[in-house]
Amino acid sequence: MFKLILIFSLIILTLILIIRYLWLKNYVLKTQISDIISKKQSLSVKYGKITEQFLPFLKEYPYNEQNFRFIGSPIDGIQFEGDKIIFVEFKSADSKLSAKQRTIKQIIADKNIFFKEFNLK
Repeated sequence: MFKLILIFSLIILTLILIIRYLWLKNYVLKTQISDIISKKQSLSVKYGKITEQFLPFLKEYPYNEQNFRFIGSPIDGIQFEGDKIIFVEFKSADSKLSAKQRTIKQIIADKNIFFKEFNLK
């Protein structure tokens, strides 16, 4: 009887150790996956910021690239045409305007734009 209890205890202990090992392994893998996803998103943002600077040079860009000035944030740039100034935000795939960009778009739509000249002496 003692042998049976000992064998049963060893089996239970082994199962507990296996479960604990698998739980820890699962935790480590989840952490690694989370880190990889975070790094991927960071690289995507960096890639997007670099790509935005070259988009005015694509043949599909409808304006003269010489008249584009890159800003980067909160909008990508400003296109200066002879009779108009165009605020440009490049988007890819299913990306959408940020809240700040939507606010800027509304300010422009409301024609709440001014030109100020400051003279330093």
